[in-house]
Amino acid sequence: MRKEGLVEQLASNKASGLESKAAATRALQAVLSAIETGIKKDGEVRLVGFGTFTIKSRPARKGRNPGTGEVIKIKASKTVTFKCGSELKAMAGKARPSK
Repeated sequence: MRKEGLVEQLASNKASGLESKAAATRALQAVLSAIETGIKKDGEVRLVGFGTFTIKSRPARKGRNPGTGEVIKIKASKTVTFKCGSELKAMAGKARPSK
Protein backbone atom coordinates (compact mmCIF):
# COMPACT_ATOMS: atom_id res chain seq x y z
CA MET A 1 0.00 0.00 0.00
CA ARG A 2 1.25 3.44 -0.86
CA LYS A 3 0.54 6.77 0.82
CA GLU A 4 -2.50 7.37 -1.42
CA GLY A 5 -3.98 4.03 -0.40
CA LEU A 6 -3.45 4.82 3.26
CA VAL A 7 -5.22 8.16 2.79
CA GLU A 8 -8.16 6.38 1.14
CA GLN A 9 -8.34 3.88 4.03
CA LEU A 10 -8.36 6.73 6.57
CA ALA A 11 -11.04 8.65 4.66
CA SER A 12 -13.30 5.60 4.26
CA ASN A 13 -12.96 4.50 7.91
CA LYS A 14 -15.97 5.95 9.74
CA ALA A 15 -14.22 5.58 13.12
CA SER A 16 -11.49 8.02 12.03
CA GLY A 17 -13.96 10.90 11.88
CA LEU A 18 -12.24 12.17 8.73
CA GLU A 19 -14.84 13.17 6.17
CA SER A 20 -12.67 13.70 3.10
CA LYS A 21 -9.42 12.64 1.47
CA ALA A 22 -8.09 16.15 2.08
CA ALA A 23 -8.72 15.82 5.82
CA ALA A 24 -7.19 12.32 5.82
CA THR A 25 -4.12 13.64 3.99
CA ARG A 26 -3.69 16.43 6.57
CA ALA A 27 -4.09 13.95 9.44
CA LEU A 28 -1.56 11.53 7.97
CA GLN A 29 0.91 14.34 7.30
CA ALA A 30 0.48 15.53 10.90
CA VAL A 31 1.28 12.04 12.22
CA LEU A 32 4.34 11.70 9.98
CA SER A 33 5.51 15.17 10.99
CA ALA A 34 5.10 14.29 14.68
CA ILE A 35 7.18 11.13 14.17
CA GLU A 36 9.90 13.17 12.45
CA THR A 37 9.89 15.71 15.28
CA GLY A 38 10.09 12.96 17.89
CA ILE A 39 13.03 11.32 16.15
CA LYS A 40 14.88 14.65 15.84
CA LYS A 41 14.19 15.62 19.46
CA ASP A 42 14.47 12.33 21.35
CA GLY A 43 16.15 9.98 18.87
CA GLU A 44 13.28 7.53 19.24
CA VAL A 45 9.53 7.23 18.72
CA ARG A 46 7.90 4.23 20.40
CA LEU A 47 4.35 3.24 19.42
CA VAL A 48 3.43 0.38 21.74
CA GLY A 49 2.16 -2.63 19.80
CA PHE A 50 3.14 -1.08 16.46
CA GLY A 51 6.87 -0.52 16.66
CA THR A 52 9.81 1.77 17.40
CA PHE A 53 11.62 4.22 15.15
CA THR A 54 15.21 4.91 16.27
CA ILE A 55 18.30 6.63 14.94
CA LYS A 56 21.18 4.27 14.23
CA SER A 57 24.75 5.36 13.60
CA ARG A 58 26.71 3.67 10.84
CA PRO A 59 30.50 3.79 11.20
CA ALA A 60 32.79 4.84 8.36
CA ARG A 61 33.88 1.90 6.26
CA LYS A 62 35.50 0.86 3.01
CA GLY A 63 33.38 -0.12 0.06
CA ARG A 64 33.83 -0.94 -3.57
CA ASN A 65 32.62 0.98 -6.61
CA PRO A 66 30.59 -1.64 -8.52
CA GLY A 67 31.39 -0.05 -11.87
CA THR A 68 35.16 0.17 -11.56
CA GLY A 69 35.96 -2.16 -8.69
CA GLU A 70 37.87 0.69 -7.03
CA VAL A 71 38.01 0.73 -3.21
CA ILE A 72 36.27 3.82 -1.82
CA LYS A 73 35.77 5.34 1.63
CA ILE A 74 32.18 5.54 2.82
CA LYS A 75 31.56 8.27 5.41
CA ALA A 76 29.96 7.62 8.79
CA SER A 77 26.24 8.34 8.68
CA LYS A 78 23.01 8.10 10.61
CA THR A 79 19.80 6.43 9.49
CA VAL A 80 16.36 5.75 10.92
CA THR A 81 15.52 2.13 11.68
CA PHE A 82 12.18 0.55 12.50
CA LYS A 83 11.62 -2.46 14.72
CA CYS A 84 8.07 -3.79 14.65
CA GLY A 85 6.16 -4.36 17.86
CA SER A 86 4.73 -7.66 19.03
CA GLU A 87 1.17 -7.00 17.82
CA LEU A 88 2.33 -5.93 14.35
CA LYS A 89 4.66 -8.92 14.16
CA ALA A 90 1.83 -11.32 15.09
CA MET A 91 -0.45 -9.74 12.47
CA ALA A 92 2.30 -10.02 9.83
CA GLY A 93 2.51 -13.76 10.49
CA LYS A 94 -1.14 -14.09 9.48
CA ALA A 95 -1.03 -11.67 6.52
CA ARG A 96 -0.98 -12.61 2.88
CA PRO A 97 2.58 -12.51 1.50
CA SER A 98 3.36 -9.82 -1.07
CA LYS A 99 4.12 -10.75 -4.65
